[in-house]
Amino acid sequence: MKVRILPIVDHRQLSRIRGPDLRQMYEGPEILRENARVTSDFRGDYQELVDEISELLGAPATLESRDFELIAFGAYDSEDELDPSALDPVRARSILTRRSTAAVRAWFESFGIARAAGPVRIPRTPEAGVHRGRICLPVRHRGVVLGYVWLLDSTPGPSKEQLDAAMRVTARIGTLLADEARHGADLARELRAVLTAERGWERDMAVAALRTVLGGRAEGPHTMVCVAPWPSAEPEAVPSVRTVPGARALCTLPWDGDAPSRTAGEPALALALLLRLRAPDVLAPAATAASRLLERARESAPAHRGGAAVAAGIATPRTGLAGLGEAWAEAVASARAALAEPRLGPVAPWASIGPFRLLTALPAHAVHDPAAGPLLAPAHRELAHTAEVYLDCAGQAGRAAAALGIHRQTLYYRLSRIEQLTGLDLDDGEDRLLLHMVLKGRRLTSS
Repeated sequence: MKVRILPIVDHRQLSRIRGPDLRQMYEGPEILRENARVTSDFRGDYQELVDEISELLGAPATLESRDFELIAFGAYDSEDELDPSALDPVRARSILTRRSTAAVRAWFESFGIARAAGPVRIPRTPEAGVHRGRICLPVRHRGVVLGYVWLLDSTPGPSKEQLDAAMRVTARIGTLLADEARHGADLARELRAVLTAERGWERDMAVAALRTVLGGRAEGPHTMVCVAPWPSAEPEAVPSVRTVPGARALCTLPWDGDAPSRTAGEPALALALLLRLRAPDVLAPAATAASRLLERARESAPAHRGGAAVAAGIATPRTGLAGLGEAWAEAVASARAALAEPRLGPVAPWASIGPFRLLTALPAHAVHDPAAGPLLAPAHRELAHTAEVYLDCAGQAGRAAAALGIHRQTLYYRLSRIEQLTGLDLDDGEDRLLLHMVLKGRRLTSS
């Protein structure tokens, strides 16, 4: 299998990165927390085990999930090991972005690493961007591969005895990854129960159960993030809590936002993320997490979607878990607004969606009105667009004509046609409000 891997970072870019900078990227405590992106319950255990492998083999090791997302890495003892000239494009991208592309994953998996029970040597392949050979130690638990430990190959390289000892450590890593996966499944189940429960005692009980699973992490400021449409509920398509900084829990849910995301007969989905914030008035971590999840959704989207839009909504921060149901409704509404009005997205906080805060709360049939029906016919698409732009410009003809790129007299003619079709008076405030709501509401149902 031959896959051409297009490097994101080329050698000219690498030449501008100093060795000390790369060392800081690897070893700085703040960068370690960001790069490894491991939840606090498991970070130290993974790091200790990777350091143990590094010591056994005399070379820095890197632990990645089965989706090739960075979990932990061993310390580099030599400045030469971080010499940019020694880093190939594939390894450079892994350092700089903390993950690998689908093409990189497919290329390495073509060597059978997902099926192997022992170390796999992968030769240098410059035409694929792999300028140094690798040793891959599959991390398995009960026969299932859960991750990989990577080392740059060298001459003479580790002995068989050293590799056997390292494989015994990977078995312990596999147990830890399996425990984390079970913990993540528990969190997903409890979060889904909260978000689907009816308001009242049922939701209160679900919140209490989620609080028990989270323990002390249930306290403090949180927000909800909705990413929709999400491509699949399959385990490999749903990110681990570990891979999202600040994540407390995540799950998939049915998506009823009227967005065309799947083939006919398949349910549409959304991804729900419960995220911890450092401060209730700082949403930057939520925006960062949402952007990363959007990237993953686009990468995982099946070919039949053909680049369909995906967006994320962020709820108003809350302290504790009591308001999760309302927060989820805000996140869903914000995602719907971003899909309906691209200028709001692709990441839309609840506070930024303006009139859509009201429109998304209405049932779909409520945004239709008989007076506006003729204007919404396909034959009058241009007139409907003219009406929306005119109303967006607060009825100012000069601004509207400039925005539409037409002469003012042409605008007046179109406005008269709109009044004839709808029977509405565009000089009347209530008629304007009605038509504006219908036109914005149509975006929600057609996005």
